[in-house]
Amino acid sequence: MRYLTAGESHGRELTAIIEGMPAGLAVASSDIDRELARRQSGYGRGARMKIETDRAEITSGIRHGKTLGSPIALVVKNRDWENWTEIMSPGVVAATSDSRAVTRPRPGHADLTGGLKYGHRDLRNVLERSSARETTMRVAAGSIARRLLDEFGIGVYSWVTEIGGVKAEFAGEPGALFKSAEGSQVRCPDAAASKAMMERIDKAKAEGDSLGGAFEVVLTGVPPGLGSFVHWDRKLDARLAFALMSIQAIKGAEVGMGFKVASIPGSEVHDEISYSQKGKSARFWPRKPGFSRKTNNAGGIEGGMSNGEPIVLRAAMKPIPTLYKPLRSVDIDTKKPFKASVERSDTCAVPAAAVIAEAVVAFEVANAFLEKFGGDSISEIVRNYMGYLDSVTGY
Repeated sequence: MRYLTAGESHGRELTAIIEGMPAGLAVASSDIDRELARRQSGYGRGARMKIETDRAEITSGIRHGKTLGSPIALVVKNRDWENWTEIMSPGVVAATSDSRAVTRPRPGHADLTGGLKYGHRDLRNVLERSSARETTMRVAAGSIARRLLDEFGIGVYSWVTEIGGVKAEFAGEPGALFKSAEGSQVRCPDAAASKAMMERIDKAKAEGDSLGGAFEVVLTGVPPGLGSFVHWDRKLDARLAFALMSIQAIKGAEVGMGFKVASIPGSEVHDEISYSQKGKSARFWPRKPGFSRKTNNAGGIEGGMSNGEPIVLRAAMKPIPTLYKPLRSVDIDTKKPFKASVERSDTCAVPAAAVIAEAVVAFEVANAFLEKFGGDSISEIVRNYMGYLDSVTGY
């Protein structure tokens, strides 16, 4: 299963094509729009979110509410396009037209490196595509993958753990933490930390600055055996790290204990294995009898494969590089120093990044799930999956 996105930040529309989704999966536009709305929310977002109200149009691959097994095409219109029709026109325009050319690269953005790579003299040709607006379609694609996982009892959750140095403290079941996070403007399940984070964002905004942070993504109900130890590019943790690092502004990713394992002895890192005959049988994973681990320092992945415990991922996001008190840069035409160009931006987008992370992680896990239990239809995958669970339970 794979997907491709197209479109520029201020272009006419954004597009995604998803290939490899099996037939018979129930999908509604509301499933996609709900996730798009979550991506647009969060304390510290900029003016663009007040302009756009993202709605997905399904143009192929779904009929009467169910996938057909053929490629799925999704379109999200950019409402702001009407203000950029000449500037972003795909046709040839007169030399006197308003191009709003950008020649002053912003530190921390793709502007200068992209200009050097592709030979663009107008850096708008870089920033329009490198913009995080592109993640709209990754969330759209991920929402369909999420529907597939939901069909097999796999839950995907996220919450913010830190913004601008304010760290949250909490504990509990993923579902309860997720519910608390959804009720917070910064998507943090710690109410006291949420308030402090918002105050920190207000301070940064007043100073013309921006803030980064960290978030956690947890998946429950994932069976053992997704991914592989056989090939380097099929290891599940590698694929998930790739997905997280592909999100704009993400600078670090962890699985389980992550970097903490560097300073702790093995006796305190590795999860001891137990076996139990007790417990209630379930339609999907986990089932009893079965193997389990009392701790989950590995974050649900061992040897590049899911081990049946919840998958726990974390990622760190740098502060948005567009600042309202611009850093210094150099004009690519005159070579003279200037303060970097200012494009409309957020003060903090960590809550939105967590939602985007849910989407890209869901897509990778769904992909690994289909590699293991793949079929042309949902009913065929159910048969394959149930047979595997029977064999795992009896192992």
